[in-house]
Amino acid sequence: MEAWLERLNEELAEVIQRARESLVRIRTSRHGAGSATILGEGGLLVTNAHVVRRPEAEVTLQDGRTRTASLLSYDEAADLAAFKVDDEGLPALVLGDSRSLRPGDLVVALGDPWGVAGAATAGIVIGAGAGWPEMPASGRDWVVADLHLRPGNSGGPLIDARGRLVGINTMMTGPDVGVAVPSHVIQGFLHRSGLTGPIEIV
Repeated sequence: MEAWLERLNEELAEVIQRARESLVRIRTSRHGAGSATILGEGGLLVTNAHVVRRPEAEVTLQDGRTRTASLLSYDEAADLAAFKVDDEGLPALVLGDSRSLRPGDLVVALGDPWGVAGAATAGIVIGAGAGWPEMPASGRDWVVADLHLRPGNSGGPLIDARGRLVGINTMMTGPDVGVAVPSHVIQGFLHRSGLTGPIEIV
């Protein structure tokens, strides 16, 4: 049993480390920052619309480089925004299928909470879909997980055990109840924005 747990720990740590390469810090104000996720080719970044509402934002990559990101699309209703960084070859996540998530599935939220770069918090899926009465828009689809999000997690990736993006961390609705915009909603947003390209759910 101990050897099995050690292997599980090592494999999960490797998945998280790879996914962290696709996490960026996005400055929201002079003293504030949130997170964004590299998705697809060509420097495409996805974050929450509530994280940044400006046409340009400064982002910091995992290797410490800073870049200026330009706004491509913004959807306040979906709480999603897409930015572009003029930098080729950035490590990007692939989309997983949030509609296949089951209660009990392991998920990991990445972000820069309170300025702590690349922090990870893990939990299990409580449920996914619509009809959450405590949500401000209960008719929308969400991924709800038993994990704790903090200021700075918003806009960062929620990944599954294979390291695929299944959501964008968005908010807390109670103690240790984190909520994310599902990956199929992200894909729809990118499609409506004309940004889908090769980004498909795998």
